[in-house]
Amino acid sequence: MVGAGKVGRNDPCPCGSGKKYKQCCERTSNRLSPLAWLAIVGAAVAALVAFGLSFNVSPELTNITCPPGQIWDPGHGHCH
Repeated sequence: MVGAGKVGRNDPCPCGSGKKYKQCCERTSNRLSPLAWLAIVGAAVAALVAFGLSFNVSPELTNITCPPGQIWDPGHGHCH
């Protein structure tokens, strides 16, 4: 053992499996919890949705007024 309360990678695993710590519980000790993964994925999805919606701006929502003699073209996104 490395220290009084510290388990070394090559020491027997404290769970009692008989394996070395590096082949047993070390693999699971550095993982994120399922709740943490859910939070990360949820934040990424929310960011992607917000990014996608930022491009979906309709002229009705922005109250665009064109100069006299021109009309709004939603296909091009500007006045003609």
